[in-house]
Amino acid sequence: MIGMDSDHCQVVAESLRGQREVDNRTFAALAVLRERLERLKKIDGAFAEVTFSPDVIKLQSQRRTAAVV
Repeated sequence: MIGMDSDHCQVVAESLRGQREVDNRTFAALAVLRERLERLKKIDGAFAEVTFSPDVIKLQSQRRTAAVV
C-alpha cells in the first residue's frame, strides 16, 4: 500500500516539476490522493485543515478547464 501511495505522489510530483507530461495518469493519481486525503480527514479531525499545495490545486483546475473546452 505504501508503495502504491508513493507512486501516485511521484507521478504528481514529476508532473509538477515538468519531468513528465501532465496526462490522464497524472489526473488519476490526483484523484486517488484527493480521495485518500478526504478519507483521512474523516478518520481524524487533526487532518481537517490539510490541503494540497497551490501548485496541485492549479494542476487540478487544468483538468476541469480541459474537460469544459
